[in-house]
Amino acid sequence: MISYLEGKIIEKNEKFFVINAGGVGYRIFSHQGILEKIPAISQNIGVWTHLYVREDTLDLYGFTEKEELEFFETLISISGIGPKSALGILEVAPVASLKQAIVSEDETFFTKVSGVGKKTAQRLILELKNKLAKTIMPIKGSDSAEMAEAMDALVSLGYKERDARKVLQEITKDIKGVEAKIKAALKILGKK
Repeated sequence: MISYLEGKIIEKNEKFFVINAGGVGYRIFSHQGILEKIPAISQNIGVWTHLYVREDTLDLYGFTEKEELEFFETLISISGIGPKSALGILEVAPVASLKQAIVSEDETFFTKVSGVGKKTAQRLILELKNKLAKTIMPIKGSDSAEMAEAMDALVSLGYKERDARKVLQEITKDIKGVEAKIKAALKILGKK
């Protein structure tokens, strides 16, 4: 129903922001990664939205990229995953990494999200793996284990999980070993 909104930001906090579009204020929920990226109050923004309708609820969820909106809609179509859990999943890592985790059957991406247990993560992987397998090749073997270990190390050093995953994806594939991956990631993070 409401697919895209463009307007001026009139309020912003840690859970949602409000856009004035044509004299109407729309409260749009999103995840921390997006809320940190959106401009300051009184700046203009355009967002892709999903109107979530239940008996007693009409909530708008917004994303700066259409791919993230589409993945959000895919996630909430799975039994046991509501909009808040879907936002939590999207906050963990970029969409490309989440799709790769599904194809590689890596439950750890999803079980770290509040409200998503092992069974829900398994159901998510089971339902989406075949759809995504045609377009994404799984990463098998020690490289994915090294990436997971390097990510855990970066998180323990105080970096956000989403940032750690993004930086580890930027590292060239010829860098082997957990320590080498961590050093390369720290160099990139030090420049930001």
